[in-house]
Order: sequence, then C-alpha cells, then structure tokens
Amino acid sequence: MNLTQKAREILVGNMSLEDALPTKMPVYVNSVVYLFGVLALSSLAMLLITGPILAIFGPDWYHVSPNGRFFNSMHFWSTQVFFASLLLHLTTKFFMGAWRDGRWKTWMVGALTFAVAVFTALTGFLSQTNWDSQWISVQAKDAMNAVGVGAFFNTMNIGQVLTLHVAVLPIIIVALVLLHIFLVRRDGPVKPMPHPESWIDPAFAEDMKWIVSHKRQVPEKSAATVQMKSPANQTKSGAQND
Repeated sequence: MNLTQKAREILVGNMSLEDALPTKMPVYVNSVVYLFGVLALSSLAMLLITGPILAIFGPDWYHVSPNGRFFNSMHFWSTQVFFASLLLHLTTKFFMGAWRDGRWKTWMVGALTFAVAVFTALTGFLSQTNWDSQWISVQAKDAMNAVGVGAFFNTMNIGQVLTLHVAVLPIIIVALVLLHIFLVRRDGPVKPMPHPESWIDPAFAEDMKWIVSHKRQVPEKSAATVQMKSPANQTKSGAQND
C-alpha cells in the first residue's frame, strides 16, 4: 500500500481546496467567541518555541540567566493563556452545542486534547527543578498511587517526567490539534444556536396563530350567555324538562 497515495485520497475525498484554505467565511464567524480557538493555537505555538529552548539550555540557564528567566516566563505565561483560552473555547462551544450537525467527532477530539493538555501541564510543573516542583511531585505521588497508576508513572522520576513533557505529550497534543483543525475545516465552523421559535413544530405554530386570531374576533358576551353548565346543573335542567 502506498501511504502517500492513501493519505492524498483521504484528503481529497474529505476536503476541498476551499475548505483547506478558505477565502470567505460565514458572517457569524465575526463574533468574538470564534477567536478563543485561534488564541489557543497562538499560545500553543509559543509553547512549542520556548519549550525546546528551555530544554536545550537546562535549568541552570533559565533559573539564573536573565535571558533564561525571560524565556521561562514566556513559557509559563503562554501556558496560562493556553489554558484560559481552552476553557473559554470549550465553554462557549458547549453552550453553542458544537456537537450539532454531525460534529461530535470535532467536539470529542477537542475534549481529549484538553485532557491531555492537563496532564502535560502537570509534567511541566514537575520539570521545573525547584522547590515548587519537589513539593508537587511528593503530593502528586500519593495521588497517583491512590488512583492505581503509581506503578507506571512516578512523579519523582525526573527522567520519566521530562521525557513525557518534552517528547511524548507534545507530539500527542499537536497530532490531536491537527486532527481537530482538519475536522473543523472539513465540516465548517459550528453555526449559532437557532432562534427558540424555530424549535416549535410549524404545524403547531400555525394552529396557535389561528386560535389566537379567531379568539380576538369573538365579541365579548355577558356572563349569563357564556356561563358553562356544570354536571349538576345539567342534571337539574334535565329533570325539569321531564
């Protein structure tokens, strides 16, 4: 099997050139709620740039050198922006019902990306090589043992933690993000929630309009003419007629 040919067939079959590189977007995309995903992508790009620099020069550089502290701060605050934008992105898409119109795959990939990012952030805090990371590693070790994964993931093993944070987890996040972008490009951005009136059955709405319009045309009558007879009154009137 030719993998290149297979990948090309998948891309051509699921995405057109206009989907991959759109020149026009729907008017509702101008809303600010559609910018949180782009903000998350921008902060992720900054993390991918500053992270390898910190790993190459090591903790002696980013804890002591002014330039190292600058890149360390850039990496830290990019992480804060990344998670803030992810939370805003997930929250707004949840209330917009982003899984509608067959977009459940896009929603599930985004939720999985957030879960992996949380674990990546934990390994990042454990990789700081300072008193803060030592305290977190001791406390997290008990938590990992409590959930039954302590035999596979030791938070006090700096080699394992650093390998996961630098090599393994970023690759998974980037792969999930690319898949998420592919699904968004293929299916298009999610539409805003429809107006509540559109949730009502059209036939029911027409019947209600007819009832309301005819009710307004009926003249007001006196209480004597519109008084409804109870079952007891109907029995009495029937006995009098007999």
